[in-house]
Amino acid sequence: MYVHILGTGGTISSRTRERAGATATDGAASLAGMLTAEVRTTDVLTTGSYLLTFTDLRILVKAVQDALADDDCVGVVVTHGTDTMEETAFLLDLVHTSAKPVVLTGAQRAADSSHPDGPDNLADAVAAAASPALRECGVLVCFAGQVRSARGVRKTQTWELTAFDGGTLVAEMRDGEAHVLARPRHHPPLPLPTESFDNVRVEIVPCFLGATPRVLAHVIDDGADGIVLAGTGIGNAGVGFVDEVARAVAAGIPVVLASRVAWGPVKPIYGNGGGVDLVGAGAIPSGDLNAPQSRMLMALLLGRGVGDKFADNFVAFT
Repeated sequence: MYVHILGTGGTISSRTRERAGATATDGAASLAGMLTAEVRTTDVLTTGSYLLTFTDLRILVKAVQDALADDDCVGVVVTHGTDTMEETAFLLDLVHTSAKPVVLTGAQRAADSSHPDGPDNLADAVAAAASPALRECGVLVCFAGQVRSARGVRKTQTWELTAFDGGTLVAEMRDGEAHVLARPRHHPPLPLPTESFDNVRVEIVPCFLGATPRVLAHVIDDGADGIVLAGTGIGNAGVGFVDEVARAVAAGIPVVLASRVAWGPVKPIYGNGGGVDLVGAGAIPSGDLNAPQSRMLMALLLGRGVGDKFADNFVAFT
């Protein structure tokens, strides 16, 4: 029995090069050399997560599925850059069908730094993936001794080692063992992404004090397949945004209303360009999903061609 480590790059595999900054160089086998557990390794990608594309994610999904299909594999670890880990983790969770854990981890410090955090994170992630206590918990993020559900997790620190918060705190890792605190909620899995997923365009449009709907208008005119509006507060934008949301929906471009606030649900409460008017114009509240995770769900659904059933399909996951 073994844990399969899939490498994708990121800071955990990066080394600092003169004039080039920290770049991903180490493969999964190099990272696994520090472990005592029984593991196998595969390099799927070697890149910073801020450079990943939907094509890359589809390839990773396939690699995870292939690894899980081996009866001798008890779980999968994905080493990944922290910048977009919350997005990849959520996508993997949306299509996850196995009882075996899939655990994402990474690092805030490069592998050749004086105090790298990658080795401890990887050791914890492998132990989590091998833990019978974490079966049926879906896709998880293991970082700085904490194991969190993919849904709702987000990076909250640019530099501190405790990089992630949110989601369900499923377990804490202590001396190589997972001490379970809670079980995450689950939805029925969605079908795996196909090649049509690669070219889906879902844009995130931010809202802020004094914002005009010009960016939203451009995104509509530029051919976006879907739009996530990162509203202020509990889900607000402004009077000018309402007409553009209505125009997008009339053109067959779904609009999801999320919030730029870290925690809490989106609810249509305010008028005068607020959530009540935006939802009235056809925007779909994201529930407790943040804008990046809303975008992942939206892209996966649109890649399936759900058409006029998009809203029902999206709301089922909020």
